[in-house]
Amino acid sequence: MGYAVPGTVIAVGVLIPFARLDNAVDAWLRATFGISSGLILTGSIAALVFAYLVRFLAVSLNTVEASLAKIRSTMDDAARSLGKGPGSTLFQVHAPLMWGSLLTASLVVFVDVMKELPATLLLRPTGFDTLAVRIWSTANDLFYARAAAPALLLVVVSAVPTYLILSRLRDPSA
Repeated sequence: MGYAVPGTVIAVGVLIPFARLDNAVDAWLRATFGISSGLILTGSIAALVFAYLVRFLAVSLNTVEASLAKIRSTMDDAARSLGKGPGSTLFQVHAPLMWGSLLTASLVVFVDVMKELPATLLLRPTGFDTLAVRIWSTANDLFYARAAAPALLLVVVSAVPTYLILSRLRDPSA
């Protein structure tokens, strides 16, 4: 659902509860200590990271669930019969089997976050610009030549993980 909802809707949906929480903390601090905290969460990167989490959790979750489905309970039973506890089973059995899927999910989310614009525009802290925001703002001001370098950098930064994902899809043993 998070991936289907536009970033603007998610940003507003994140902004409202974070603003309420900020106001509640500020009211408590004023009543208790006589100081004002201002906007702790709303004006910080925490709201933006939470919006990214909501927006792109579905993408990563589907990839990870597919790899988890490949791990049979007999593997856990075999690890337990060899004296491994839950932590050892996680790190010595599950993690190696899921490593490729976890890497793929991370790379897909990284590429999506790099190009996310609406949520970033609404929730970013003052003075915090991503490549997508920089491209949009310079192109919006009709400075297309200035937008070219960040746009090219965004393509290069996104191309490397995309290449890694595609090479993994061609050769799953990599």
